[in-house]
Amino acid sequence: MRKLSAIIAGLSATALLSGMLVVVAARTKAAPAEPADTYKSKCVACHGKKAEKKFDTSMSDDQMVEAVLKGKKAEKPPHMPAYGEKGVTAEQAKALVDYMKQLKATP
Repeated sequence: MRKLSAIIAGLSATALLSGMLVVVAARTKAAPAEPADTYKSKCVACHGKKAEKKFDTSMSDDQMVEAVLKGKKAEKPPHMPAYGEKGVTAEQAKALVDYMKQLKATP
């Protein structure tokens, strides 16, 4: 009987701690990704190491941010995915565009 009480108490404590961890995790926002990290993980394959491919600097910043967020159909694949649907914010998209412009300008 004592063993059963100890097991039930242990399970109750475990359930309580697990519930607390879920609440804390739900309230914690993920830190926004750094533009360089995002570029390396999501963009470099199509745009190149120095943003030398498929990056039209004649577009306004607002147009580029919109392309990052909403995607853009290219003349031929691959097409620009809509990263807004994947959780990228306008602020993060702007930081990414600025980073890409900096990359392209650096020899």
